[in-house]
Amino acid sequence: MRASARTSRRGSPALLVTTMASLLIAACSGGGGTAVPGASSTPGASVGAYPDGALSIMAPAAPGGGWDSTARAMQKAVSDAKLTTANVEVYNVAGAGGTVGLAQFAEQKKGDPESLMVMGLVMIGAIATNKSAVDLTTVTPIASLTAEYEAIVVKADSKYKTLQDLVTDFKANPKSISWGGGSAGGTDHILVGLLAKAAAVDPAGINYIAHSGGGEAIAAILSGAVTAGVSGISEFKDQVAAGKMRYLAVSADAKVAGVEAPTIKEAGFEVSIANWRGVVAPPGLSTAQRDAVVAFVDKLHASKPWTDTVAANGWTDFYKTGDAFKTYLDE
Repeated sequence: MRASARTSRRGSPALLVTTMASLLIAACSGGGGTAVPGASSTPGASVGAYPDGALSIMAPAAPGGGWDSTARAMQKAVSDAKLTTANVEVYNVAGAGGTVGLAQFAEQKKGDPESLMVMGLVMIGAIATNKSAVDLTTVTPIASLTAEYEAIVVKADSKYKTLQDLVTDFKANPKSISWGGGSAGGTDHILVGLLAKAAAVDPAGINYIAHSGGGEAIAAILSGAVTAGVSGISEFKDQVAAGKMRYLAVSADAKVAGVEAPTIKEAGFEVSIANWRGVVAPPGLSTAQRDAVVAFVDKLHASKPWTDTVAANGWTDFYKTGDAFKTYLDE
């Protein structure tokens, strides 16, 4: 059965969350779904310049991963574009695919428009897998920002030269291949599940080792603690450029510029998927406060520092704000 999620350059990735949740049930015995509300409908008094004070951005994962890099890219772009004279802080709260940070954010930052949190598809999967008591209904959707294809990598000296070589041993003995990636239930885990299904391997037999941040996953790959690694293309590019890792394949529908690797489809397996990342505000904001945050993120998105960052990281622009982003999450 073909299972894929596709992304156009500026269009909406067909990230079939319901389908992915079903795969997670098979692989992880998780379950559940999410729905996300909009900002409070209670009319608020008009707000002044935003932000009105120091701005904080939570990356709900350990340093080194996609959420962390997105939060720090936002921080730098805000500064370079001179969108505020206020201090912009990034901090990390790791654990359970972002759900630890989500719970803390929803409880401790309620009503604070100067607090933002980076999130994305990984968190949706983690909420289902971990049966989280706190889900995305507790926060205020602001915007989706970027989408990124995944890469499968190995150490530079790995015996596996192609994805086909790796999958041959994966099929013969699924447990013999350990996969290192982000949180259980996240996009990295989903990709391995999709590849297993495409290769006629029972997803329940996957030996997937979850990490709370990209830095931990990279260390595991380089140390040989895992056979192969899975994450966003940009997270491996420095290691590949330094000759420490090799790309085996990418999860795009077609060749990715600047990446010397076939697609998973070209390797013979009908799989494609794109991760996406966005930003939310706490619960309890008035409509006026929510709109002020959206307007600020609009300025960030339109700024040259941000567009340069998106291009440099090989990210795909995937911008939806406010009600449009809420609708996307609901679907």
